[in-house]
Amino acid sequence: MLQYQIIPVTPFQQNCTLFWCDETKQAAVVDPGGDIDKVIDAIDEHQLTLNKVLLTHAHIDHAGATHALATHYGVEIEGPHKEDQFWIDLIEEQKQHFGFSYAESFTPNRFLEQGDKVSFGNIILDVYFCPGHTPGHVVFFHRESKLAQVGDVLFQGSIGRTDFPRGDKATLINSIRNNIFLLGDDVRFIPGHGPMGTFGQERKTNPYVSDQAVGVNG
Repeated sequence: MLQYQIIPVTPFQQNCTLFWCDETKQAAVVDPGGDIDKVIDAIDEHQLTLNKVLLTHAHIDHAGATHALATHYGVEIEGPHKEDQFWIDLIEEQKQHFGFSYAESFTPNRFLEQGDKVSFGNIILDVYFCPGHTPGHVVFFHRESKLAQVGDVLFQGSIGRTDFPRGDKATLINSIRNNIFLLGDDVRFIPGHGPMGTFGQERKTNPYVSDQAVGVNG
């Protein structure tokens, strides 16, 4: 069974997520933006073995400590989609702008595509390609738990910013409406910032992507 702990990191209070298989104690960390000591403490507290680092996208508050964490544990990095390579290349520039002194560039061991799967222990996560906030953003979905880690695609009552380089609002809305919303109204999601929600609630009330907002009758 999948277990998880949300670990807010960086001054942006980004939701780094520790996922693990409770049968094998094998784990993955999604979006280690910073505060690596908090992440290591959580891994130790649950007596886990880290298998890999997973990335939804390569903005620095999500990816800043990727190199440090992967190097510390000697594990591979999977994600995001290859279209976010340019954001990885800009880690040094992002770090100077936001003051993330610890951030280092890195090379993912595996870029991810729609339909890919990632695994640790007995857990399998499905990958959904959801560009718009960044061009290479992906979402991780655990079908058995009906739980998604959506990064900065969707929030309670909002959606990801699209005013960054190569962001696009229409593309983001399409990613939400025609890709991840199809997973079901009962799916719970962990956003990149803020509290968890459900796709059903957002489909009803989100001012950007609800049925009413896009002109769809329930």
